[in-house]
Amino acid sequence: MKYLIYPACFYPSDGGSYTVTIPDLPGAITEGDSLEESFEMAIDCASGWIFTAIQNGEQIPIPSHINEIELDTNNGFTSLIQVNLLNMKKKNKKVRKTIQIHEFLAKRALELNINFSKTLEEALLEKIYK
Repeated sequence: MKYLIYPACFYPSDGGSYTVTIPDLPGAITEGDSLEESFEMAIDCASGWIFTAIQNGEQIPIPSHINEIELDTNNGFTSLIQVNLLNMKKKNKKVRKTIQIHEFLAKRALELNINFSKTLEEALLEKIYK
């Protein structure tokens, strides 16, 4: 799994700005001056929340179904945001790991131009956050 999809609640304010909450991530609140910026801020807020949880060894909440989310007021709406877990590696330093794999796998992967590091990261994310 490379992505987590969370419902976010968008509440319009005067002047075209929006306040955004992410109910599954306690305390995750942000805002933007436009709808587009609000979506970007929501993704950034969720990414930061999840990154901090990972750094602290905490469990990441399972995303709710969008139909389970209740708005605080009548003038808001709910939408889905996507958090790319692989982008979080940019916020974290890389470490070198030496591994051993079967020779036939290594040869075939090289023939197919498979990036070993990227493939291992994706497999670890899938194993850890499935």
